[in-house]
Amino acid sequence: MLAQRICGPVTTERILYSFRRCPFAMRARMALLVSGTLCEIREVKLRTKPAELIAASPKATVPILVLPDGGVIEQSLDIMRWALARNDPEGWLRGDDAALIATNDGAFKHHLDRAKYPGRYAESGDHRQQALLLLAPLETRLRVTANLCGDARSLTDIALLPFVRQFAEIDRPWFDAQPFPALQRWLTAHLASVLFADAMVRLPVWQAGDPPTLFPAPH
Repeated sequence: MLAQRICGPVTTERILYSFRRCPFAMRARMALLVSGTLCEIREVKLRTKPAELIAASPKATVPILVLPDGGVIEQSLDIMRWALARNDPEGWLRGDDAALIATNDGAFKHHLDRAKYPGRYAESGDHRQQALLLLAPLETRLRVTANLCGDARSLTDIALLPFVRQFAEIDRPWFDAQPFPALQRWLTAHLASVLFADAMVRLPVWQAGDPPTLFPAPH
């Protein structure tokens, strides 16, 4: 259990607004965990966003990291890079492939959303197949190394992981039947990691007046 409510003297002025199942929030939480960055975490419902979240960032999406000086980091990748610039014990920043991440956050996310939620969009086309084609370069890399930028996990792996997971879970038997054994191995390994389990801890929805919930919880 890597988050807990406290009433004692251990506090932090950093506040992370998060939503457990959001892939952007997932990758931010994993970077905060690996860097050992202590935050107060506030789990929110996206349909009923608290006023404090909207006041901190009018765009009102998660994740949002509020810093002690009042600064706000509004993008998940910026949160990851900020946390790792403070402390990067596994050397994740050495594996920061901006081009690969941009493809994931752009074209792949576009097709992923339309494959997962076909009723929301008027666009036609086989978006699941288009998304699968964009995963082919990952398979090519992973047939050579255990992770996307080498044998060790890095920022790029964690930045892409929640989105590949979301795509796979649209129809897991179909995904597992695709000729991507290296990508499937990579996904299985990361989803089985302690880091992923700790990032996916279940938390109650935050309400104003609640005692702080620290993430990660102090030992």
